[in-house]
Amino acid sequence: MLSLLYQEGPSTKGIFRRSGSAKTFKELKEKLDSGTEVDLTCESIFVTASLFKDFLRNIPDSILSSQLCDKWVSVLDQGNNEEKIKSIQRLIEQLPRANVVLLRYIFGVLHGIEMRSEENQMTAFNLAICIAPSLLWPPVSSTPDIESEFIKKISSLVQFLIENCCRIFGDEITSLFGEI
Repeated sequence: MLSLLYQEGPSTKGIFRRSGSAKTFKELKEKLDSGTEVDLTCESIFVTASLFKDFLRNIPDSILSSQLCDKWVSVLDQGNNEEKIKSIQRLIEQLPRANVVLLRYIFGVLHGIEMRSEENQMTAFNLAICIAPSLLWPPVSSTPDIESEFIKKISSLVQFLIENCCRIFGDEITSLFGEI
């Protein structure tokens, strides 16, 4: 899914914002969940993006770890960008290795899409709004007001991560999938 999103996402207007056919999404999700081989290249890239966000939402405890939720939310309140980046890198070191590997690929994709935002209209801000709720959620449910404020903070964090992904994850993040 990520490879396909990396290839087609940068040239797709509104990727991660628009959703594909609900029927196709449901059918493909059922096939994937049952272990059936699926050729996503024959499907709408919007369905693939929806499937990927759904996959992220179903990671137990979230990819960024709900246990670290308070630390993630407060990271942008720290000093300058360099201090924020160092704090983010320390938080990333506390995540399971599989989460870190997946995060690198996710942000490689998001960076590639953001680099062509004039074409696809998906700036770091727009991407963050679409993907942030799938990356981290609080460990306990809360009121709609608190949840709304939380989503704003996580979206700002994800925007910062996209804008600074090369400094956070290393320059090789731009070549994880090869050339677009």
